[in-house]
Amino acid sequence: MKTALTELTGIRYPIVQTGMGYVAGARLAAATSAAGGLGIIAASTLTLEETAKAIHSVKERTDAPFGVNIRSDADDAADRVALMIAEGVKVASFALAPSQKLIGTLKDAGVVVIPSIGARRHAEKVAAWGADAVIVQGGEGGGHTGPVPTTVLLPDVVDAVDIPVIAAGGFFDGRGLIAALSYGAAGVAMGTRFLLTSDSPVAQDVKDVYLGKGVRDTVVTTRVDGMPHRVLSSDLVARLESAGPVTGLVRAVANAARFKRLSGLSWAAMIREGQRMKHGRELTWAQVLMAANTPMLLKAAMVDGRADLGVMASGQVVGLIDDLPSCAELIDRVMKEAEDVLGRLPEQP
Repeated sequence: MKTALTELTGIRYPIVQTGMGYVAGARLAAATSAAGGLGIIAASTLTLEETAKAIHSVKERTDAPFGVNIRSDADDAADRVALMIAEGVKVASFALAPSQKLIGTLKDAGVVVIPSIGARRHAEKVAAWGADAVIVQGGEGGGHTGPVPTTVLLPDVVDAVDIPVIAAGGFFDGRGLIAALSYGAAGVAMGTRFLLTSDSPVAQDVKDVYLGKGVRDTVVTTRVDGMPHRVLSSDLVARLESAGPVTGLVRAVANAARFKRLSGLSWAAMIREGQRMKHGRELTWAQVLMAANTPMLLKAAMVDGRADLGVMASGQVVGLIDDLPSCAELIDRVMKEAEDVLGRLPEQP
């Protein structure tokens, strides 16, 4: 299936696996790309050295195009961009809008730049700066999300920019792919669906928690890091939601101390990280501390297998997923379903 996305990136099918922290490592990204989609390494939770190792690992597993997702506001963003260029990474993905300078540096080196956005104005901004495409996530999606559903946000963005638009938020099968294409998208991006594959590194016990959830078993909370964050409902999230200012601050400090031990960061480095997150946002210091150690909460579930202690980002689509195919099986299924949908559509006179 050829679309503007497949032509731009060189992939076989217009399906993107999103950059999920502690989930989208070399194993998942390589499996997705080898199956014809666009695998993306989530480097925001990796050091520069770990990112280089992940890139090399993907290259060893497949020669198909893949991408790397980084934080544009990271202290070492320029070094990460230089690494991607040196390693010949095909796609640079960003969770926050990259600067015009970063976009220019990447494009000059032939790297395809695809930021993720959640509002029309953000799409217009990065398009004006030279982004090659955008991933548009509606409110149904997991992780950081906005209030506008995909069915409204997608056509709004498609009408606003003249670069390929990739739809995210609520997609898991071939029906969704055809629906997105009918809106004018060039493909779909899926997070929760790829998290729930046999190639995902997430512990089976945690996957079982996801598989047991329904479409109403997610919640959008600002108590994790101060920004709207769609996660699985859990006792931990309920406690975060109900905690008062003092309790929230004490818990945030305790979590920050645990993250400090795990990450090896100094208190000064964590404070700098918190100040950067606080800049331009109405966050309490408790929220800033939580934001700075959110990776620890994600790691607890996604790496350590502690669903009871961690935060589990998830789209509402989790309630429609009941199996764990390989990435190859998933992409093959999606494409066959898409063909079936097209075959059932009424013929034009």
